[in-house]
Order: sequence, then structure tokens, then C-alpha cells
Amino acid sequence: MRHVHIHVTGIVQGVGMRPFVYREAMVHGICGWVLNAGDGVHIEAHAPADALNAFVAALSEHAPAAARVEYVEVVDLAANGWDTANEQGFHIVASQDQTAHTTLVSPDIATCDDCLRELFDPADRRYHYPFINCTNCGPRFTIIRSLPYDRAATSMDCFPMCPKCAAEYADPLDRRFHAQPDACFDCGPHITWREAVNGDACGNSSATPAVGTTCEASDAIIERCVELLASGGIVAIKGLGGFHLSCDAANEQTVTELRRRKRRSNKPLAVMVRDLADVERLCHVSDVERGLLAGSIRPIVLLRRRAVCGNDGDSPDALVLAPSVAHDLPELGVMLPYTPLQHLLLAAAASHGMHALVMTSGNLSEGPIETDDDLAWEHLVAAGIADALLGNDRAILSRYDDSVVRVVDGAVMPVRRARGYAPQPLPLPALDGAPSCVLACGPQQKATIALTREGTNGEATCFVSQHIGDVENGGTFDAWNAARTRLEDLFDLAPAALACDLHPSYLSGQWAREQAREHNLPLIEVQHHHAHIASVMAEAIAAGRLAPDARVLGIAFDGTGAGTDGTIWGGEFLVAHLADFERVAHLRTWALPGGAASVHDARRNAFALLSELDLLEHPGAAGLLNSLDEQTRSITATMIERGINSPRTSSMGRLFDAAAAILGICDKATYEGEPAIELEAAAWRALDNEIAHFPDDNAGHFASGPSWLNGPHVLDQKALFEALLGGTEAGAPADRLALDFHVAIARSSARIAREICAHEGIDTVALSGGVFMNRLLLQLLTRKLKDAGLTVLVPHTVPVNDGCIAYGQAAVARARLAQIASQ
Repeated sequence: MRHVHIHVTGIVQGVGMRPFVYREAMVHGICGWVLNAGDGVHIEAHAPADALNAFVAALSEHAPAAARVEYVEVVDLAANGWDTANEQGFHIVASQDQTAHTTLVSPDIATCDDCLRELFDPADRRYHYPFINCTNCGPRFTIIRSLPYDRAATSMDCFPMCPKCAAEYADPLDRRFHAQPDACFDCGPHITWREAVNGDACGNSSATPAVGTTCEASDAIIERCVELLASGGIVAIKGLGGFHLSCDAANEQTVTELRRRKRRSNKPLAVMVRDLADVERLCHVSDVERGLLAGSIRPIVLLRRRAVCGNDGDSPDALVLAPSVAHDLPELGVMLPYTPLQHLLLAAAASHGMHALVMTSGNLSEGPIETDDDLAWEHLVAAGIADALLGNDRAILSRYDDSVVRVVDGAVMPVRRARGYAPQPLPLPALDGAPSCVLACGPQQKATIALTREGTNGEATCFVSQHIGDVENGGTFDAWNAARTRLEDLFDLAPAALACDLHPSYLSGQWAREQAREHNLPLIEVQHHHAHIASVMAEAIAAGRLAPDARVLGIAFDGTGAGTDGTIWGGEFLVAHLADFERVAHLRTWALPGGAASVHDARRNAFALLSELDLLEHPGAAGLLNSLDEQTRSITATMIERGINSPRTSSMGRLFDAAAAILGICDKATYEGEPAIELEAAAWRALDNEIAHFPDDNAGHFASGPSWLNGPHVLDQKALFEALLGGTEAGAPADRLALDFHVAIARSSARIAREICAHEGIDTVALSGGVFMNRLLLQLLTRKLKDAGLTVLVPHTVPVNDGCIAYGQAAVARARLAQIASQ
């Protein structure tokens, strides 16, 4: 007989680990106990050696689907260290909190098939219960207050279980054994309904909400909600991590009104449909995309549309969406229901002839998503954005947007990492001398934060927060602070060093500098584009795809990043290690008159670029010039000439914006990157959305893209824009010129990369930056680099946009501090 203590670490809280351990113990004849603690699951076991070995193996091999077992440590106990009382069966004992909080918590899990069957079974006692769940599904991270993960440590603590739920919770053979959010109509949360009276929410702000305390009352609320949606209303609906704003996705008038109220004029909206069959009616769906849509995370998946709107020749059964949902963009963000309430809503909507609902973040544009029912009423309904509020009385303790992903060349790439993914830790390269914990404060836009933890086994992990948003105002900065303190408290992390962006005006950077001074902590300021490339390198090194001391050529293409020379970078070729980099090439700079004004008005940006290139007199520039009134042209020219509020930039994002303005495709940005996004959409139209028609090295109207100027340092885009203007003058279709532009950029970037790699003795290229959200450019450049025999790295655990910056900052800071420690 052996007496052992077993310690299991990983994602083992909130995934049914203790019930699983109990059942495996019964199967293998194990006596003892299991408990949750802050550092994982602890087991004491007494059994013959063979049975014990099989039991330990099963802990990893047969763990629940939502679990991630990272390490199983088995330590023999001395004979006198075993309580003989433990030889009587196997028990789940009360959780303990005397250990360090080093365990991991499962993200929220979409409703499982078993619960879904019960939800629509009239004979089941949880029929139509909007909060049905079990150990295999339901809320986790959004309701947890502290570790270990038990009901008392969640927002379910105010819902005492009824006798029936308590019996299930206590039965080791039941699917709800120790399911912390377990509840029913008799004892759990209920949905609530408040509706503006005659369109006036202010006059109804104190009205008592209707509460779905019974199945009949709950069904009536859902029916009223769907009736309002079907009649053209807009409803704020509470989800797992915050509110959505929802409306009928086929109603153009309503979608347009939602955009007006939310102040989101053009940015595409995501839709939710009931099942995969309806997704297929909207979009082309690959097997990988199908798995993402129907899996346990259920992110928004960006899919290629069957038709921009209206009829689709190859699919007469195609769903029709309002044109304003995503305008004429070739991709559509689609998700399937992931909560019981959403399943009930979509089923009821189908009975009213609605097969797709807009589900966009419940906030005013650029603000944090609402999570509290009373504040959501005030900010969404009373403020006139929504007509009613479908809430509930279960508190959200962590604010989480929906995650967004896409599949490029068969590989999943995150676009926004939030619900279902964060804060699952990401691996970092093992480094001797790294600080115990680095807090990386992230960027200004698409902000996340990151906290590192050094493992006792030499491994390091990084907790990257959920997507927070653009930290440009007090509300979003409050959300940034809340995410930081939640991770620090939950995982017991105390920063020993800080990392931030070089930019002096970022709120997160200002906070980091103040904290470093106040607490005498090391501060590492990380250049924005180095952080981009370091994020790709760190992921590859941790996965064993790149040597720890490797150098790569990093191509960082984005819109804005503070450079080390006082200019705005964004079209950069960097030879990089984790700890440092050398800028070896970049786009020729030009002025941005008015700074942010030229970002919002792409015509001013294009005017300034053509002025820099001496191309304003080109006949092909006439359309651009005519779109600007004489006063604007005069003021802009004066600002450029005198250097008044006209920072210089090498931004590839602004280069794409300028091309869009010159071609008349999009001249103003109502959301970040809109002109460049519309330019890509035009290029895809020229390809008829068929990847098989990808162009070869023939760049059409373009003789060449950017070429070397002044040696291997500056890339001159004059020839590129001469070709663009020449095509415009000749009357070439704008869509075709947009495609030619993409091909020219990809071809010339690949050529430059080959030259640098040959000169530097490098065989690996890392791609990062928001411009590579452009699927067409990413695929074109990747293929050309691979054709040249180069290895190409792109991120797969963090977004290619600024959502990767905090992770990259953490990697750079650890590497630099480890270097300092070794000196």
C-alpha cells in the first residue's frame, strides 16, 4: 500500500476537477480526500501501488475537457503522516485558502449540449431556465471574487440552493456535483425587464422591473423582448461579461438608428444567429471556423460573406442582412449563442421571423462595456441608446467583451482576446535572473495589461488581461485599473518591475512612471514596434519554434507608435532580439498636419504625402485636390511648410489611408483604420473574394513598390504613388488599383526583407502590427517570404494588433532585467 499527497496545478478550478477526481477514485478503489486550494487541487490517497499509478495517470489523461492539467506532483507520505480515518472511502473536503494563489481559473464556458437539451425539454425542471449550467459549462471568471473557486467566493453567494439543487450539488454521480453556479427557478438568479415608457426612460427610471421568478414569467419577458426587437426596437441585454445592444439585423432602419444612437456610424457590427445552418446561409465556413463557432468558447468569428447584402447567386437560401450591418466589407463577424438566455432569445426570435440579431458591445463608442444593471439603465436606456433593458440579478465581477478571431491560411489568429481566452496564461521563455513579477502596462489603443510569474520549475507564464479598449478617458482607465487589480489580487501577484510604452502621453505609461518613482521599482520603457515583434518572438521561443538567443527580422506595420527619434513610426524593419533591436529600414517620412486631424481626415494625410513626394501637380491628384476646399489646402500647405503641429511619420497604416483617399475609396476615418480597411475591401472585390485568384508577381499598373533611397535605411514610396496616380489619370478602376497597391507593397517588402536577411545572416521574419489585420496583405507577404526560403512567424496566442503589446512589453522587460542581473 502507498500513502501519497498529490498536487495538481493548471486550470483546475471551476472545471469539475474535484468531482472528476472523486469518480476516478471510485473507479480505482482509492481512499482519501480532495480539496481546492489557492495553488491548485490537493489529494491525499491510500491504495495499492498499481491502482494508485493508474489513478495518477488518469488525472492528466482523462481530465475534464475544460481543464488544463499542467503538473501532477506525487509525494510519498510517511506511515505516521497518514490519518487512518482516510482509509474509509473517498471524500471531497472544504476548500482551503492557506496556500499561495498560483492556480488557474477556467474562463467562462458556453452552454453544453446536455444543458441545452434540458433547457428545451418541457419535462425538465429547468425548462427555459435562463441560467442553466453544470460542471461542464457556465460562468466562471466573470463571477469569481477570490480563490479557491467555491460558491461563497463568487457572485452566486447570495443565492442559497434549494433542496433539489443542493442534493445534485452533493451527489458525486450527478453532472452538477460541485457546480458552483448551479441553480434553478426556485433558488437562483432571474432575468429582469425594464422598458422606457413612450420612449422616455427618464420618466420611468424608478419603475420596479418585471422579474422572471417562474418559467411563465421568464418566458413572458423573453417574448416581450423579442416582440420589441421585431418591431424595430433596440434592447440592452446582459450577457456573461457585460451588456450587448441588440436589434433585428435585417431591419435597415433599426440598424441605422442603433448606429446613430451609439455614435458608431460605419464600424462593422457583429451578429448572432441560432445555429451553424444559419451561419452557412450568411458566410463561407471552413472546418476550422466551424469548430470555433460551435466550440466551448464561442467567439465572434470573422467569416467571408456569401454576399454583401441581398441575394447570393450560389445560395438562394442566403440570409439577408441590413446593408448597414457591415456595409460592403467582405467579412462579417458572426457568433452562436453561448448562454442559455441567448439560446432562448434566438429560438423565440426565429418564431418571429428573425434569424440574425445584432449583438454589439453595450456602451457608447469608445467607452467601457456596461456590467451593472442600474448603471446600464442610466447609461444605455435613460441616455436614449436602448429602448429597454433585459438584465438579471447575478452580478458581473469582471468586465469581458466577446473575443474576436479569424482563420488565415488554416490557422487561428485572435483579433480581440477576451471572453473565453483571457486570462489563461501564456508561456514566456525561461530566463535566469528575471524578476519575480513584471507588470506590463500596455498601449493606449486596444489596451491590455500583462503580469508575469516565474515558476519554481524554471518556466514562466504571463497573465494577459482581457481586451480593455482605448485608454483615452477616465472611464476606460478605471476599467484598466480594475482589470489590473483583479489579476494582482486573484493570483496573488506583486509587481517587482514595471514596463510601459515610450510614448510620454499614454495614461498607462504616466501611471507606470509614477508608480516606479513612488515604490522605487525598475521601469523598462519599451519602444512600441519592438514590443510588437517581441510578442511574436516570445510566443515562438516558448513554443520551441525559435532559439532563445535568435535574431529575427521584424516587419512592424501599423498606424502609430512613438519612435526613438521623435517621429511617429509605423513602417519599420527591425533586426531584433528579445532585449533589444536595431532599426534597419523604414518608410520615408512625411508630415501629418494637425496630427490626429490627418488621421481622421485621410485627404489631409494624402495631400501631405503627395507634397513630400512632389506629386501634387500630377494630373492624377486632381480628384484629391478638388475634394479639399481652397482654404483647407492653403492652411495644410502652410502647416507643412512651417512645421506647425505636423509631426513626421513613417506609418504604413497612414500610407494605406493616403492611397484610399487618392482613389476616392474612403477619405475620412469614422473608426480606427477605416480608409485602409475600405482599401482592402476594394482589393478583395477585384479578386471576386476568391483566394484561388490570388495575383502573382504582376502588379498590374505598378512598375514597382517602395524602393531603396539613401542606402539600406529609407524606403522611397514615390514610384509607388506615381503609379497610383498614373492609373487614376488613365481611368483604371479604383478596385483594381487597390489590388495593385497591395501586391506592390507585398512584393517590395518581401524583396527588402530578402536583402536584409541575406546581409544580416537571418532566416526568420516576424510580422506584427495592426496593418497585418489586412488579411490580403498578410497572405500575399507571407507567401512571398516563404517562396524566398524564409521562415515566417505570425502570432497565434495574442492579436497581431496592439492587443499584443502588453505581452511584448513583458517579454522585453524580463529579457533586459535578466541581462542586467547577469552582469
